[in-house]
Amino acid sequence: MSDPTTTHSAVDARGPGRTHGARRAAGGLTAFALAASGLLGMGTVVLASGSASAAAPAAPVSAFTPSFNAGANIPGFAEYLATGPNAATNGSVIGPDYTQGDLATEAVGREAVQLTAPGQYVQFTLSKDANALDLDYALAQGASGTLSVYVNGKRLPAELSLTSQYSYISTPDIYGSTTHHFYNDVRLLLGRELHRGDTVRFEVGSQDTAVPYTINLADFYQVAAPLKQPAHSISVLSEGADPTGATDSSAAFAATIAAADAAHKSVWIPAGNFAVDSPLQINSATIEGAGDWYTQIHSDEFINNTAAVPGPVNLANFAILGSTVGRHDDSTENAINGSLGTGAVVDGLWIQNTNVGFWLEYGNTDVTVKNSEVFDTDADGLNLNGNATGVTATNDFIRNTGDDGLAIWSYPAEDSHDTFSRDTVEQTNLANGIAEYGGTDNTISHDVIADTNALGSGLTISNEQFASPGFTTLSGTITVSHNTVLRAGAMNPNWGHPMSAIQIDAYDYAISGVNIDFHDTNVIDSPYSAFELVSGDGTGLPVDGLTIDGAKVQNVGTVVFQAETAGSADVSNVHATGVGVAGTVQNQYPPATPAFTFNLGQGNTGWGLTPTLPYFPNPVPSVP
Repeated sequence: MSDPTTTHSAVDARGPGRTHGARRAAGGLTAFALAASGLLGMGTVVLASGSASAAAPAAPVSAFTPSFNAGANIPGFAEYLATGPNAATNGSVIGPDYTQGDLATEAVGREAVQLTAPGQYVQFTLSKDANALDLDYALAQGASGTLSVYVNGKRLPAELSLTSQYSYISTPDIYGSTTHHFYNDVRLLLGRELHRGDTVRFEVGSQDTAVPYTINLADFYQVAAPLKQPAHSISVLSEGADPTGATDSSAAFAATIAAADAAHKSVWIPAGNFAVDSPLQINSATIEGAGDWYTQIHSDEFINNTAAVPGPVNLANFAILGSTVGRHDDSTENAINGSLGTGAVVDGLWIQNTNVGFWLEYGNTDVTVKNSEVFDTDADGLNLNGNATGVTATNDFIRNTGDDGLAIWSYPAEDSHDTFSRDTVEQTNLANGIAEYGGTDNTISHDVIADTNALGSGLTISNEQFASPGFTTLSGTITVSHNTVLRAGAMNPNWGHPMSAIQIDAYDYAISGVNIDFHDTNVIDSPYSAFELVSGDGTGLPVDGLTIDGAKVQNVGTVVFQAETAGSADVSNVHATGVGVAGTVQNQYPPATPAFTFNLGQGNTGWGLTPTLPYFPNPVPSVP
């Protein structure tokens, strides 16, 4: 959450004296072999360890065959970890790690490679065709510089320009936070076609002086040719927009939108770089670009609709590249801010280095955000901030957000019948991968969440209000199905004990009179527990109406269930392997709070309710 009136979802009022276990030993942390399983459904995804590096051994690899596919499927996209089987390096592997504030902890896969001297490199061998790349990297605070790129052993004339300008965010008003958001992305059209088996090397040359370079991963893309201007459209060039980005094109964009509206035509933004220094207010429009690698809008806030608009405001096929430095919760400098009206479709956007990607509020009905990518935001990737009905975010890829990757926040009015489906969220540095705070009849399904950090879980269903009055608690049926949560969960510095991969939280209000249905969930390689039942404000409010039917839990550091408040859940068909600690935690707060009741149905294997643990156990390295 990045609402200016709040601190954070993990701010604790539970009181002193909570015990906790030590951080799980790094040597026992496993990585998940997605390449073999195709779990994320993103074409080719390599999130497994198994580096060719001679510098350090990689973590063992979990062998897991999912029962379903999930996550975003971005055409022509492949993600390769620097410590994965398609990578080789003579640098140093850092991690795996789960310690708040460490570089490896914030990395996808909880590992990265550091290059500290000329001649050190990370090299990727492609498993599919590509003509563009995006590098996820970190530099030391205050550093900037270049990095050399080699294709099949030949150095490219252009170097990558890297910066730490958008990294190292400090948020002292968020209790328990430390400096975070270390990584950033830089992308490059290669100008040539690469094929399976070709190599791309990132190497420190004698002129590359921003050491150490920390390389987390590289994405490779097969980018299609630029789109052509559609019929019945008006180009922003006709109103004087500057495709070089040297001058502000805000007025030209506004004039084109007005002309297109009067003529019942769409707005065309050709390939180029356009500076939009003043946000646009749009009642309705269709705005299209030549593709998110070609049409690049340089703006911290492209749209700012501060009241409900009729819409639809349709957006497609362009990038919004911001330059915000630090988190600004008192600002509306979000790439897309406010209302898109009724029936809007957002398709194929790339958003990077803004405060928030999509902050949708005031009125959004039957809006679809799809096939879009959000990187390196200071706060949320996408937040439905009240008055959202029938909104769908699907097939979106979100990485390295400074707060929740995807969030439903039912304030100051109800969010209802909204859906997050087939999305991938990675590397949230603060808060949760996907979170629902209140709302009615919403659905979270077929999503993948990986590598969340402190002050959050991978997936959270909560009644935390953050602000009042106007918050709408959970009601109706909340459907949470066919999701996969990888390496999620963290030690909460405010609570003094761990948060689980999945959290159900009766914060501010009891969870009652609602059906929360978890079906077919995968929890893999959590450093602590799989499911947490908690009243995060420390008042012992109950969690009721919860059903967990069908889950595969593999390699958790402690227990499958961690109960910290009262309530009940129906639990069946939960299959667990590699459980670090036998039994179930029943460590309620306040101490007089009744124990949580688990109504066990059929098909539960590999775990049990006994022994009852009235404390938070130390995690135990799981067996690969």
